[in-house]
Amino acid sequence: MTLLFSLGSCQDYLDVQPEDKLVGDQLYRNVYDADAAVIGIYGKFMNLAEKHVILNEMRADLMTTTRNSNPYLEQLSEHNVAENNPYISPKQFYEVIQNCNDALKNFDIMLADKKFTQSQYEQRYADIACIRSWIYLQLGIHFGSVPYITEPIETLEDVKNIKKYPRIPFDQLLDQLVTFTEALTYKNIYDGQSSLLVTVDGYDTRKFFINKECLLGDLQLWKGNYQLAAAHYKNVMEETPAGGVQTVDNYRVKYAEVITNEDLAVGYLRNFETDATTLVDSNTKGWRSIFGRTRDVLWNSEWIWSLPFESSFAPANPFIAFFSKTSGDYLAKPSQHAIDLWNSNNQVFGSIFGYPYDARGPKFTYKMVAGDPVIMKYIYKFEGANDQFKRNGDWFLYRAAKLHLRYAEAANRDNQQKIAYALLNQGIKSAYTPDPNNIPADVTNIQQTNESFPYNFDARQGDFPNYRAPWHRNTGVRGRARLQSVGAIGDDVITTENNIIAEAALELAYEGNRWEDLVRVSRRRNDPAFLADKIYEKLSKDGNAKADEVRAKLMNPNNWYLPFKW
Repeated sequence: MTLLFSLGSCQDYLDVQPEDKLVGDQLYRNVYDADAAVIGIYGKFMNLAEKHVILNEMRADLMTTTRNSNPYLEQLSEHNVAENNPYISPKQFYEVIQNCNDALKNFDIMLADKKFTQSQYEQRYADIACIRSWIYLQLGIHFGSVPYITEPIETLEDVKNIKKYPRIPFDQLLDQLVTFTEALTYKNIYDGQSSLLVTVDGYDTRKFFINKECLLGDLQLWKGNYQLAAAHYKNVMEETPAGGVQTVDNYRVKYAEVITNEDLAVGYLRNFETDATTLVDSNTKGWRSIFGRTRDVLWNSEWIWSLPFESSFAPANPFIAFFSKTSGDYLAKPSQHAIDLWNSNNQVFGSIFGYPYDARGPKFTYKMVAGDPVIMKYIYKFEGANDQFKRNGDWFLYRAAKLHLRYAEAANRDNQQKIAYALLNQGIKSAYTPDPNNIPADVTNIQQTNESFPYNFDARQGDFPNYRAPWHRNTGVRGRARLQSVGAIGDDVITTENNIIAEAALELAYEGNRWEDLVRVSRRRNDPAFLADKIYEKLSKDGNAKADEVRAKLMNPNNWYLPFKW
């Protein structure tokens, strides 16, 4: 047999839909059966995509309802959720958890029975264990207190039985997740010899699987272990690249290629920057192409974890129906508050000229379609195909810009404000050059942080002697978007953190991060107003009469969490 991947195509490879339990000795005979279990769990996991995006975005401040939205979406937006709201049921999450628990138990049995090697066991066990930890983190974010179940159970209905499975508070859940996940012996992606790393139908499966270091960074960030979080994130920043990416480009948030526009930056045709109509706006070049391009070298330099939807296999892409106005139901749109945030920023071209908006917003993240703002990130591939039956797309889970912003958040809290400022704004080289307008030829003693891991960055680019350090192409999240810097190197922790979270809104809008960002920072500061005020801004600017009522409700952190019902 040609391994598990003798399957003829990617749709066969992913179209494994396990039921509540994967049982039976015949399912765990060898490493290829274990691979099938892994892929089956990821197939089940993909069913969480729509719910993940809706819960993390509609409950926050950047997404709002449309005239087509159903009452259940309105409940989420207004934080007045009925127990029968289908979007809030945790059952789907626990279906995947049940699959994970069953697989992990059987992996233990397979190892004991010598049905695969220690290395094969550790890699597959860690992968599924991290998927389970990721799901539990999401459950904690949205429901607060939840049952933490790590063994297969007889029936999913038992999850609701408090006597059998008591619910533990979010803080305790985080403790359990950090302890368990940090103890895993394997923290990399599958090794290069693994039967799970293949190319099928043009997809390199490496980016299908959860990045364990990113997950651990997030868990430590939630726990307030900031240097540990930064260390996990830095491990990803320094990861050996795959897919033809150069080390100096891999996850570096690279500067713009102003001549060719072969980049992931906001750009204009060379020498025509003062003409707004020359904005590079396509699925193959510029910032928009992060979401529309094929999985080529540039895609691999940005994306860390992304799962594809293909029109020819299940599960179906849920995002076209949800977001598209012309080919879907148009159930969500950008809030006026989000639009105002993008329009409060300025692009810059030297010191003479710029545009009074952040192009990532009105030009790329959303577009006006027949007078209505339409969220576009999830539907560029579908529209580019120009075929109603080719409904391809992606579930966006982790990319370089998110990595840099999360790292900056951790570094800032660990009193490394200058590094946080650099990655947020114009990059390491700019922040660590005494006079960016007069860079000396010999940069031996500048353009680097001179800090120990995880705060060691070397962005030197000099000619005498000729030298190009690993981070010399880093341009910062706002630099890649051609935006003015925000804040200053000497800003305090809270000011810097406010700027980082504000930038996350501009860069990562609708990618499933916003609610968790607001909850994490509000919990850290013990300041419910940080979250409540932003939801108030959304509802107020959208003319919702319940804005004051909702703000008052969210000033009590107990009201941030959904009822645990299905």
